[in-house]
Amino acid sequence: MKLPETGWTRDQIFTALAELRAGDLPTEGGAAFAYVYDSGERAASELAAEAYRLFLATNGLDPTAFPSLLRLENEVVGFAVRHLGGGPEAAGSFTSGGTESLMLAVKTAREWAREHRPEITAPEMIVPATAHAALHKAAHYLGVKLVPTAIDPVSFRADVAAIAAAITPNTILLTASAASYAHGVVDPIAEIGQLALQHELLFHVDGCIGGFLLPYFRRLGAKVPAFDLAVPGVTSVSMDFHKYAYAPKGASVIVYRDKALRRHQMYACAGWTGYTVVNPTVQSTKSGGPLAAAWALLRAVGDQGYLDLARRTLEATRAIVGALREIDGLRVLGEPEMSLVAFTGEAPGFPLFALADAMKARGWLIQPQFSGFGSPANLHLTISAGHLAVKDRFLADLRAAVAEVRSAPPDPGLGLLLQAAASLDFSNMSEEAFMQALALAGVQGGRLPEKMATINGLLDALPPAAREAAIVAFVNDLYTHAEAASE
Repeated sequence: MKLPETGWTRDQIFTALAELRAGDLPTEGGAAFAYVYDSGERAASELAAEAYRLFLATNGLDPTAFPSLLRLENEVVGFAVRHLGGGPEAAGSFTSGGTESLMLAVKTAREWAREHRPEITAPEMIVPATAHAALHKAAHYLGVKLVPTAIDPVSFRADVAAIAAAITPNTILLTASAASYAHGVVDPIAEIGQLALQHELLFHVDGCIGGFLLPYFRRLGAKVPAFDLAVPGVTSVSMDFHKYAYAPKGASVIVYRDKALRRHQMYACAGWTGYTVVNPTVQSTKSGGPLAAAWALLRAVGDQGYLDLARRTLEATRAIVGALREIDGLRVLGEPEMSLVAFTGEAPGFPLFALADAMKARGWLIQPQFSGFGSPANLHLTISAGHLAVKDRFLADLRAAVAEVRSAPPDPGLGLLLQAAASLDFSNMSEEAFMQALALAGVQGGRLPEKMATINGLLDALPPAAREAAIVAFVNDLYTHAEAASE
């Protein structure tokens, strides 16, 4: 972007921004079943935005300069402690999102092991195949070996026996999900907690997507397994506010059983000529906006308000899952305990990714998930309270889309691509070669085709490492400073 000679007017700026925003995924109205969480309450969103703006310029780097942020964080974390079964010694921190919370859980385990298990020089963490990719990212960033374990192929929950077999003298951390993003099921937390106690290991429960909502589902009569800090062996839990508390992104929290454990997540540096740096979380400078917005929503919506939002979410989920099980040709994976649903084709060869395209053409975003690790390729729905009002229209469109794709001829382009892919050595391909391969699927100039079925079919057929390399090549090409793209 080249700066204008003279500054734009407010009207020019917001006209340009509105034009850009018009091409984005709608964040309200229930059209999206991924990436956004719609409460259906515009007044709550506007209140959160106002609180965000009020604290936009504050800096969470130094609580002595902005004591308001210290007060807000202590109150928000205090709510999280109670909500997640923590005792009087529990402590936590507000973070920018689930990824940062999980990064801190892994850093804490690494630093705890350095202090209490100094004989470990090659630390390992055990991660079920359904655990969020952010745990993989944390292991990669922090130099901890990730040990994946199998899942039950029917329930899609973590396999406790596989976790037990994977524990070695180098293990420093066990992990599990409440609930798993892909299938919406809660891992057997109590049983894994016993393993943690038996082997004197830290145990983190990723409740980023379920930690806020599951206790409300339990109060509404749903069968929700125990998963929080009240479970023996659990040493930390993460929970996002920008999911089912409907706060603006990014707003998350990680809660530990005590302050002594939380100390290991912190970083301090006095080895330079400036001020002494003390960072409770990964970020240093950070706006107080997300924290203020989360605090404001918790106060404004209140316990009964969130219980009502949970009731609407549960009702929408039950209606959609029930309807999915009645649509000929579709199969729900597992028994979702959350408002997260995965479904696939009943028979091999069902045009699953074409179904996602057909729904997109009707104005709905549903998320493709690729096969692997005991789970078939499927389509994912993240259901929010705002979907209750549109569920009937969504299901009518889904039935029509299923009929459409089942009657359509097979995609000849995908067959040719898969045949070509079978002869390629993806382990030694250059980034340029990857981009050439993606171009065969319609990806050119850093832009995706309108219909994604062909490229999704190709990606699903690739081994995970090759899939990662292909996507990295595409994203590396997508983010460009080309003047032609901005003028």
